[in-house]
Amino acid sequence: MSQQTKFLLDESQMPRHWYNLQADLPKPLPAVLHPGTLQPVGPDDLAPLFPMELILQEVSQEREIEIPEPVRDVFRLWRPAPLYRAHRLEKALGTPARIYYKYEGVSPAGSHKPNTAVPQAFYNKQAGVKRLVTETGAGQWGTSLSFAGSLFGLEVEVFQVRVSYDQKPYRRAVMETYGARCVASPSNETAFGRSVLAQNPNHPGSLGIAISEAVELAVQRDDTKYALGSVLNHVLLHQTVIGQEAMTQMTMADAWPHVVIGCAGGGSNFAGIAFPFIGHGLRGGEKSRVVAVEPAACPSLTRGKYAYDFGDTAGMTPLTKMHTLGSQFTPPGFHAGGLRYHGMAALVSHCKELGLIEAVAYNQVECFEAGVLFARNEGIVPAPEANHAVKGAIEEALRCKREGKTENILFCLSGHGHFDMAAYQKYFAGELSDESYDERELAQALAGLPSVPETV
Repeated sequence: MSQQTKFLLDESQMPRHWYNLQADLPKPLPAVLHPGTLQPVGPDDLAPLFPMELILQEVSQEREIEIPEPVRDVFRLWRPAPLYRAHRLEKALGTPARIYYKYEGVSPAGSHKPNTAVPQAFYNKQAGVKRLVTETGAGQWGTSLSFAGSLFGLEVEVFQVRVSYDQKPYRRAVMETYGARCVASPSNETAFGRSVLAQNPNHPGSLGIAISEAVELAVQRDDTKYALGSVLNHVLLHQTVIGQEAMTQMTMADAWPHVVIGCAGGGSNFAGIAFPFIGHGLRGGEKSRVVAVEPAACPSLTRGKYAYDFGDTAGMTPLTKMHTLGSQFTPPGFHAGGLRYHGMAALVSHCKELGLIEAVAYNQVECFEAGVLFARNEGIVPAPEANHAVKGAIEEALRCKREGKTENILFCLSGHGHFDMAAYQKYFAGELSDESYDERELAQALAGLPSVPETV
């Protein structure tokens, strides 16, 4: 076993194709339904929101989809991303396990999100679109789309969840630096936003509400489309550059992973690291345990119901079968804003139902404790979202210690926490607490799920 710490690829080893897990699944994904007819949606139903090339990727069953050269040219700014072995963290834990992490914080936006923001901006520009509207939680996605929009000459408008808008002002500043406009959601700029504020002027917002606002604007102008940073099939597809690179790097390290870990909110970075490994196993290769780590305050995979639901709060989006807490559910305002979504990506949810992945949930304070331990040993301050993956990896390493097993553990460090230091300050001051959701609100949200016949 090499004692090398850093595993680098050259540009020639950067993936030329995205990997589509749908080609290898033993059971196809349930259809996405039109909320009015309950019939499977077609390209025309999605055309007001997305350019046709992304719609075709959304429904594709092809195993490989070529990455356009203009997209790869932008990727060269930071890809291939490094993979590290966490020798110092291993020593601090006293574990026989070998811990590796794929670091996506090297992108201009500081997270994995540009992996899909860049191709989405490219395809929209190709289709003649002038403006993109979107939502963001903690701000990594809004930052990334703002960056991509600046490269391809697109206007970008971002609805940021109010609680994160207030908690993370520097994310907003970065979006504006890239030329985007950032608005706190719920806002007075849309009919749905005004309706939410009429009921609660101090509403903290949610990703579901912000999605509704962005979709409402997107359908009003022919030159405007909607862009989503997680959940959808084409978004997860774009993120598979993470796992493909990691497979090559873990082979270089002679350390094929026994366990693959990612934090999970909507599912994008988790799918990015996990799907190539899952597909490898489904095609007869060595199988890895795959673990999704989610926040205990918004536990869609571990507490949600697998059912058809809207992706937004206003009920403007198609119905997707997923693990959901209910589209009317508003998560508490914990600091991992990128994980504050009521549902999980359909493909990730489907993998959970097929037994291809596991899911665990941890509280906010213990995840920050894990992030600080990681930073003090490995030098990188993780984003609050990524702290969940760090916590998951530490727990697996401690399991190996108890069992005396020398396993290889791989996790995705999806972004750095340089714009999240207010949360770390609260942690050190003892002011950070474990947020909990209202059980009655969850029960009410789940009781209000759309009625879809079992035969669909």
